[in-house]
Amino acid sequence: MAGATGQAGEQGWSSRTAFLLAAIGAAVGLGNIWRFPTLAGENGGGAFVLVYIACVFLIGLPLVLSEVMIGRTGREDAAGSIARVAEKSGVSRKWSLFGGIEILAAFLILSFYSVVAGWALYYVFVMVGNVASSIGAGAPFGAAFQGETQDAITGRMGSLFGSLGTMIGMHTIFMVVTVMIVANGVHDGIEKAAGTLMPAFFVLLVAITIYGAFTGEFAQALAFLFTPDFSQLTPTAVNEALGQALFSLSLGSAALITYGAYVGDDVKLAPTAGMIAAADTGVAILSGLMIFPIVFAVGLDPAAGPVLVFQSLPVAFSQMPAGSLIGLAFFVLIFFAALTSSISLLEGPVAWVIDRFGVKRLHAALLVGGGAYAIGLLCAMGYNVLSDVRPLWFWGIFAESDILDSIDGITGKVMLPLAALGVSLFIGWRADRRLVETQTGLSVGMLGLYRFVMAWLAPLAVALILLFGLFPGLLG
Repeated sequence: MAGATGQAGEQGWSSRTAFLLAAIGAAVGLGNIWRFPTLAGENGGGAFVLVYIACVFLIGLPLVLSEVMIGRTGREDAAGSIARVAEKSGVSRKWSLFGGIEILAAFLILSFYSVVAGWALYYVFVMVGNVASSIGAGAPFGAAFQGETQDAITGRMGSLFGSLGTMIGMHTIFMVVTVMIVANGVHDGIEKAAGTLMPAFFVLLVAITIYGAFTGEFAQALAFLFTPDFSQLTPTAVNEALGQALFSLSLGSAALITYGAYVGDDVKLAPTAGMIAAADTGVAILSGLMIFPIVFAVGLDPAAGPVLVFQSLPVAFSQMPAGSLIGLAFFVLIFFAALTSSISLLEGPVAWVIDRFGVKRLHAALLVGGGAYAIGLLCAMGYNVLSDVRPLWFWGIFAESDILDSIDGITGKVMLPLAALGVSLFIGWRADRRLVETQTGLSVGMLGLYRFVMAWLAPLAVALILLFGLFPGLLG
């Protein structure tokens, strides 16, 4: 059990396993299931994967350890925890500004993340209806969408975007579920949800991967993911691998600092952080091994981009045995991944409201969730009735972005890397060495390496993500 925590933390996680499941759930989300295969497909596969793995363990892992360590040391929300560590280190509490950026980023990300997760929920309902039709037709193990043309299958996404009522309905259901879980607290809400959702997620992930190995082009997928072709490794690909490695771990979004505040003093942070990074990377790799055998089996393009999950794969399920059932399992898996991440996105701002204003958790969850929900409504409208609105028309790189993409862009390209840069500089240069050594449990040699990474490599890497995100032309 954890010691004293901020009001938001109650008594902390009941066990190290509970924390691991929740932290892995925070890290594992749409970025692993959707974005990693997309980026790997667009950037030639194997070489991108190697760079991604190297970035996770060289840069991402030290940052994971840093954020969890800050949380356990401070025992408050992200901003409060950084302020406490700064105070104990004898430096300005103004470093907590970066914790504030993380909290605001989490709130904004949640607003559009719920809309995107609503797409997955929509396809869950579509696949439930499809399975029911297959059973009614006496072919429960038949392909999905029998009798439908490819245009009709891929057209579902456009139909969803055009239906404001459906978009809002899915967004509403997803946000209500997220708020209800967080409102029930660390023990009865977040911990129980993670303890149920994450094992189910891993079972589905492994099961669909095995299905793809037997019915798809598994050998071709293995070759694609693990045979590096460095001729395709452009500067843009390297930068995207680095960005994916860092932010698929939920760095810069207040989640790991907040969850770290609920960790017991008996938990060894370094190996725990390693398990989080390894699990997140493993899920990303398995996602590629789950998706690409199916993609190759039906002759689809692995570089199809964002439409891969919501348009290309439904076409694949329509051409494969048991495609109806596998399609349902796949979109349930995406829903579970999105939900565990949305819980962590909501918990960070909720913890801040509770610790700062002393309100009850239920009220804080309703307040923060309601605010994110309202912004999400605008994001949903941005695909139909407000499709001509360009909120950041004055900013070149965002000038043509709709409402959702504008919020996604400003958080992903500015706020997350800025927060991660602040954390790396704080730990690398300002945090007390003895405090860091005590909390991380690192040996003298490993502590020196860790401080070097946090002082030099991590700030440089994150600064490059920030620079190239804002000025993509520099990459050619």
